[in-house]
Amino acid sequence: MLLPPMLAAGWTQRRRTRPSARRYFDAVWERRRARCFYKVLSNRESGGEATAIIVYRLPWTWKCSKLLMKFIHAGLNTIAMILAIVSLVAVFDFHNAKNIPNMYSLHSWIGLTAVILYSLQLVLGFAVFLLPFAPVSLRASLMPIHIYSGLLIFVTVIATAFMGFTEKLLFALKNYKASPPEGIFVNTLGLLILIFGALVLWMATRPQWKRPPEQNSKLQQPNGGTEDSAMTDCSKAEKADVEFNSEAAARKRNLKLDETGQRSTM
Repeated sequence: MLLPPMLAAGWTQRRRTRPSARRYFDAVWERRRARCFYKVLSNRESGGEATAIIVYRLPWTWKCSKLLMKFIHAGLNTIAMILAIVSLVAVFDFHNAKNIPNMYSLHSWIGLTAVILYSLQLVLGFAVFLLPFAPVSLRASLMPIHIYSGLLIFVTVIATAFMGFTEKLLFALKNYKASPPEGIFVNTLGLLILIFGALVLWMATRPQWKRPPEQNSKLQQPNGGTEDSAMTDCSKAEKADVEFNSEAAARKRNLKLDETGQRSTM
């Protein structure tokens, strides 16, 4: 997923009129900056975030511990967030160097909104689901919201990429309406990203791809224990109460039998 955006940026630049020597080196530098930006952006959109979404849904990860999968999920999201910040710094720096206005298009508005929502999602996920301080009831109530917001941010990022592709083609190609090879290539790339996003959403919403409950039943308690240990302690206490009651009932029956035996002998 890293190569197509880099090829798209390089191809659209190469198809332009060949400039003079100084302008040629400037164009090469701009092309490298564009490649770095597209590489970081595609890493964030297609790599880290999508993998973090489906990491619980892969069957070969069901044998791993839930705590390990939590750390992998959080680590992938953290990497994706760092790459998103780097991409924002790169695009603002590029706009400022070329005297291009910032935050004027719908692409930039939705993109910045996605980054802000993603940062909030990451912070709340760390505080509620990774650190062992939140109660189990709070985690259970926030889990549907956490899943829905993650899928919503993923769809928003894909929509931002589509708008960015269209905006880049409109600015770089004067004959975009004539369906040049660059336009067909980037449009095909957009269809591939759409198919990729649809597959991720399908895996994230199908019950048959859900992690088996017996593998993820251990939830951290605020006191450092687990939900299974608490349930085990409760079951042990109930079992002890049942045994105590049964012993008491057996003693009462034995006393009654002894009294009836004594009365019959008298």
